[in-house]
Amino acid sequence: MSAPVVRATVRAVSKRKLLPTRAALTLTPSAVNKIKYLLQNKPECIGLRVGVRTRGCNGLTYTLDYIKQKEKSDEEVLQDGVRVFIEKKAQLTLLGTEMDYVESKLSSEFVFNNPNIKGTCGCGESFNV
Repeated sequence: MSAPVVRATVRAVSKRKLLPTRAALTLTPSAVNKIKYLLQNKPECIGLRVGVRTRGCNGLTYTLDYIKQKEKSDEEVLQDGVRVFIEKKAQLTLLGTEMDYVESKLSSEFVFNNPNIKGTCGCGESFNV
């Protein structure tokens, strides 16, 4: 038998502070209110699913869909009574993102404030990471 090349030691750590985990996606109060409003007329739906699709001039774009049941690989974000599910393909892309709902005189839309984005197109609909 040969001698081990590397040794490993296991230590029990007591009184270690656990850091709270952050949600993959956080919702602003405006986004929570709009999602509640959208779902009130759809009792069969349990929430919204956020995803990404390859589209647009810069690579990826967000998708939002009503869902009736959670997929096995979806990550669930529960905030203020609202359930938002992130599809598997979008989970790493959305990590640390804030979802907001903004209304102006010309438009009303969900806005994703994503720290992972490296570039966007001129119209703001597509992005790359």
